[in-house]
Amino acid sequence: MLTVHGLFLVSGLAVGSLYALGGIGLVILRRSTGFLNFSHGAIAAFSAMTAWQLGAWDLPAPIAWAGTVLAGVALSVAYGRGLAPRLSHREPAVKAVATLGYLLILLGAMGLLWDDMLRELDLPTDAMAVKLLGVRVTLTRLIVLGLAIAAVIGMILYLDRTRTGLHMRALADNRGHAALLGIPVLKVETLAWGISGALAGLTGIFFGSLVRLEPAVITFMVIPATAAAVCGRLTSLPATLAGGLLIGVVESMLALNPALSAYRTMAPYIIAGLIILWMQRGTKLTFATGE
Repeated sequence: MLTVHGLFLVSGLAVGSLYALGGIGLVILRRSTGFLNFSHGAIAAFSAMTAWQLGAWDLPAPIAWAGTVLAGVALSVAYGRGLAPRLSHREPAVKAVATLGYLLILLGAMGLLWDDMLRELDLPTDAMAVKLLGVRVTLTRLIVLGLAIAAVIGMILYLDRTRTGLHMRALADNRGHAALLGIPVLKVETLAWGISGALAGLTGIFFGSLVRLEPAVITFMVIPATAAAVCGRLTSLPATLAGGLLIGVVESMLALNPALSAYRTMAPYIIAGLIILWMQRGTKLTFATGE
């Protein structure tokens, strides 16, 4: 029984790492440009399908992986340079809704390019495994967890210790003031969209391998990824990582209980809501009164 629980724990950590990676991409973009990109999952899905297609053409795995990440970067930057600047003055809700339109466009494009059939995305690391506490853990799962942790550490250092990272943080505070200070706004925003797209590409590769290679399934991975980002208040990368891992583990463990497994899809919302309530503990509501 312990081994079964261990298997589900490892599976939950792996999927949770993917949620965290998606959430990290969302947080970086939100902090830099003010956009909450709901098309992030669609970009990841398109990248995963690109990986499958390049593999079907018998291209070497490193080339297929590089092409996949580049596809994610290209799709993200295309929106970031094409439409995002025209919405920079709009409210955050309008910006977020606009990305839903891009999500639908990408879903439609995937429907045209790839017919509805069963596909598998096999990675070389899927066949490599180690035993941890009696549980067989594939190298792919270990890479995903390590990648999520490395992304958090790397982006914290990048945002805090580099000039471009400082520019990104300045943009998040006030785009207009940043431009007046001489910060190359479009250049910095393009970089932010590119980083987010690269993370989406990596997330798509591993999600297609570990979970299911289907455009709609990967596209709506953005829901738990957004919940993970909400756990970090759309600003904290470590909290986003922790939120993603927690969501993944809870979803996986709920699958062990037949009575609760049907409610797995509710886990991201419940966890995000509880964490928000916990972060608001001790906050008192005040009401303005007039004479």
